Amino acid sequence: MQFSAILTSIALIGAYIVSIPAPANAQTRDPSRADSTILEMAQLYKQRDRRRLSALLPQVRGHALEPWAAYWDLSARLDEAGPTEIQDFFTRFAGSYQEDRLRAELLLQMGRNRDWVGFNREYPLYRMGDDKSVRCYALLAEHLASGVDNTAQVKDFWLGLKEADEGCSAAAEQLRKDHTTSSAMVWQRARLGMENDRLRVVTQAVGIVSPGSVQTVNSIYLNPGKYLNDKLTALQPKTRELVSLALIRQAYLDPADAVVEIDKLRWRTQLTQEERSWIWGVIGKRAAQKLSNDAPDYFARGQAPAMHEDHLAWQVRAALRAGRWSQVMSATGAMAEPQRSDPAWTYWRARALLAQGTNEGARAQALQLLEGIASGRGFYEQLALEELGQRITAPAKPAPLTLEEKEAARLNPGLNRALYAINLGLRAEGVREWNYTTNLHVRGGMDDRALLAAADMACHHEVWDRCINTSERTRSVVDAEQRFPMPFKAAVVVRANQIGLDPAYVYGLIRQESRFIMDAKSGVGASGLMQVMPATAKWTAKKIGLNNFQPHQITDRDTNIAIGTGYLKLVLDSFDGSMPLAAAAYNAGPGRPRNWRGQSGGPVLEAAIWAENVPFNETRDYVKKVLSNTTNYAALITGQPQSLKARLGSIGPKDAAIPETGLDLP
Repeated sequence: MQFSAILTSIALIGAYIVSIPAPANAQTRDPSRADSTILEMAQLYKQRDRRRLSALLPQVRGHALEPWAAYWDLSARLDEAGPTEIQDFFTRFAGSYQEDRLRAELLLQMGRNRDWVGFNREYPLYRMGDDKSVRCYALLAEHLASGVDNTAQVKDFWLGLKEADEGCSAAAEQLRKDHTTSSAMVWQRARLGMENDRLRVVTQAVGIVSPGSVQTVNSIYLNPGKYLNDKLTALQPKTRELVSLALIRQAYLDPADAVVEIDKLRWRTQLTQEERSWIWGVIGKRAAQKLSNDAPDYFARGQAPAMHEDHLAWQVRAALRAGRWSQVMSATGAMAEPQRSDPAWTYWRARALLAQGTNEGARAQALQLLEGIASGRGFYEQLALEELGQRITAPAKPAPLTLEEKEAARLNPGLNRALYAINLGLRAEGVREWNYTTNLHVRGGMDDRALLAAADMACHHEVWDRCINTSERTRSVVDAEQRFPMPFKAAVVVRANQIGLDPAYVYGLIRQESRFIMDAKSGVGASGLMQVMPATAKWTAKKIGLNNFQPHQITDRDTNIAIGTGYLKLVLDSFDGSMPLAAAAYNAGPGRPRNWRGQSGGPVLEAAIWAENVPFNETRDYVKKVLSNTTNYAALITGQPQSLKARLGSIGPKDAAIPETGLDLP
C-alpha cells in the first residue's frame, strides 16, 4: 500500500480527532517530520528513555498516532505518574486500545503493590480482559475480600501459562495459605514446569509450598539420577513431590531411564497411584515425541484420568501410530469436555468408533461426531467432511457489503490508526490495535458483517494478514476470497506452472509462512513472502541458475517467489511428491522428516496420522494448515470439489530400492 493512501485514510478519523483540541500549527506541521518523531519515540520506549519521550511528546500533538506516543510516554514512567495524570489520559483517549493497555499495566502495578482499593476501582473498566496475570490478581482481590475459594479459576489461568508469572503465583500463594487443598495445584504447576524444561516455573511454584526445597530443585534439574539414588532420600510429605519432580526430569532427559527408575520397589510401593500415573504420562509423552513404539505401553501403565491433558493428547497420537483404536477411545474418553470437543480429538474419537466394525450404535455416534465438526474451515473439519462422503468446495459468497457497512469500517478510528501504524513500520503496534478493535469480546465489538467490512478494508489496502485473520473470525458467514486471497497472482501462478508446482500448494504455503507480508522476517532470519533463510536462498539461487544473486534481493517479491518455489520444488521431488513431507521439510529442514517417516520395515501410515505425530508443535500445526490451505485454494482456483485426503496420501519409510535424492538440501 502507498503511504499517500494511508494519509488519505487517516483524514477520516474525524470522530476521534474532533474530540482533541489540536494546536494552532497542527495543519502546517510537516507530516514526514512528525512521522519520524513517532518512530523515534517507539525506539525510545523500548529503551525506557523517559526524559526524551516526554520532551518529544509535544511535537506529535494532533498526529494520527498521538495516542501511541502518549501511551509510550506515560507507560515508561507509570510508577512515578500521579493519579490525576493517569485519569486524564484515560479520559482523553477513552475507548482506545492505548487506554485499555495502560489500564492493564496500572492494574498489574496495583496488584504488585497490593492496592486493592485502586484495583477494584479500575478492574471493571478493563475491557479486553486478555491478561491472565491481571485476571489472577482480580481473583486474589476477590478471595481477600470475601474469603471465597477460587482455586479452580486460578488453576485454569496459571497452569496454562508457559512462563513464570506474578499475578497467578501471588493468588496461588495466598490460596495455599488459606486453603491447604490448593497445594495440589501448586505442585501440578511445578510438575508441568519440569516436564516442559522451564526451571523458573518450577522454582517459583516450589518456593510457594516449600521454600527450603528450591535449592534441591535446582540440583534435581541438573542431575535427577543423583537425587533419586541418594540413600538418604526418603518419601516424607516434603519429599514425595520432589521425587516426582526428579522422575519427571529423568523422563524428559531419557524416558527409558525413567522406566527403570520408577519400577524400583521403593517408588513402586510408596508413590501414590496419581503420582505414578502422572509420571507414566510424562514417560509416554517423551517416548511418543521420540516416535518410540514403546510409548503406548508406557501410557497404559498409568491411569488416564490422573494424567494431564497434554499427556492424553500424546497418548492418542501414540495409539494412532500403533493402530490401537481402543486406546484412542480410552484416552479421548478421559479428556475433559473442552479438550475432547477440539476438532482433532473429535475426529479421531469418531474414527475409533468406526473402527469397531459392525457396531451400529458406535457408527451412529461416530457419524454424529463427524457431522458436528464437518466443514471446509480447517484440517480436521475437512477430513470429517470427506469421512461423510463429501468433498471440499468453496462456500457461496456472502451478500455484498453495503455502502453503510464499508463506511463504518472506513471511519473507524482504531482501524485507521492501525493501518497508519503498520504502514509507518510499526507493525506490532498496528496489529495489536487492529485486533483490539475487531475483537468480539471488547464492549461493542464487531458482528460478522462488521468483521467482513473490516477485512475488506484491510484487503483493499493490501494488509493481507489483517484481511485474513479478521475474516477468519466470522462464524455464520464465510468469505473464502477474503480468507484465501491470491495477491501477486500473475507472478505466483506463472512461476508455479513453469516449474511444475501446483499453484494452490504454493499459495497454501505462503499463506502460512508470511500471510503475504513482503517484508516479513522471522526471529531466525527467514525473509520475504516465502520466508527463505539466507543460506538456503544462496544455495537455491545457484541450483536454479539465478546468477549474480545478492542477499538483499531476498525481499524482492519476484526473487523471493523464484527462490522459494524453486526450493519447494526441489524438496517436493526429494520426497517423491509427498506434500505433507515437503511441507514439514520446508518448515523444519529436510533431515527431520526423513527421520520422522521411519526406518525400513516400519509402518506405512495415513498421512493424517503421520502429521499428528510430528514431534515439533510448530511443524505439526504447519503441515496441517498448509495442506488445508492448499485444498481451499484449489477449490477457489478450479471451481471444482477437492479432496484433502488425496493430497495427504500415506507416508512410510523410503523404499530402499530407490536411490535417495536431495541429500544436499539445506
